[in-house]
Amino acid sequence: MCPLKRSKVQKIEDDIPNARVCDQKGKVLKIVIIADLHGNYEALQALPEGYDELWVLGDLVNYGPEPAAVVNFVKDKSTVTVRGNHDHSIGYDVDPRCTPRYHKMAEATGQYTASVLSSDQKEFLRQLPLQVELQRQDKRFYVCHAKPSDPLYGYCPEDSDDWVREVDGVPADVVLVGHTHTPFIRRIGGRLVVNPGSLGQPKTGKPDACYAVWADGDCELKSFSYAVDKTVGRLQALSFPHDVEKDLITVLRTGSV
Repeated sequence: MCPLKRSKVQKIEDDIPNARVCDQKGKVLKIVIIADLHGNYEALQALPEGYDELWVLGDLVNYGPEPAAVVNFVKDKSTVTVRGNHDHSIGYDVDPRCTPRYHKMAEATGQYTASVLSSDQKEFLRQLPLQVELQRQDKRFYVCHAKPSDPLYGYCPEDSDDWVREVDGVPADVVLVGHTHTPFIRRIGGRLVVNPGSLGQPKTGKPDACYAVWADGDCELKSFSYAVDKTVGRLQALSFPHDVEKDLITVLRTGSV
């Protein structure tokens, strides 16, 4: 396991107040946390939750039919965004290192994504930090896409024993991660590890888009239905190879391959 590379962590301290933030009605700061959007703008724009801040845990692009719209939305709306392996792949034109089952899907949709993103959008993906530390209210957050020791590629499901080592030494009360496309909240010692699941390509056995909400010291996992068939229709219009199209549609409609 690789050690934490502290020099690569971006700290966000002064742009937004760290103290408890309330509006005129006394409403506590509400943070919506999303991950693994994967070019699914239909799901993104259907997000039913209002928020004071939007945090995005990487993988804005690939697999889905509308990567440019997703990138623009995140650029305009997010407070915090970190880079995922698919963002890194498109930004730097490198292999996203997917599992064999997803490699052909990633390759085909990656070529499409690279062709429709502008140079500015690719630069935005390149400039996203790998990890971010920040504080809200009295809680310290550590944000990355995969896991702290390997923020782009490290696959660590909820029940993995690796989480004990992963959070050891991380200077945070809450560690936010994505990458697995499955939501969970797990307490390890005095730290909370939260994965909101995937908004754009959930792998929960159902098609509902997943996300998390942090408000007043509590975190809640949520999901919602959206117009999956509209995303499917846009994929079909792109004329991917039949097996790739079939697999992409199956994941969207069933939440599994």
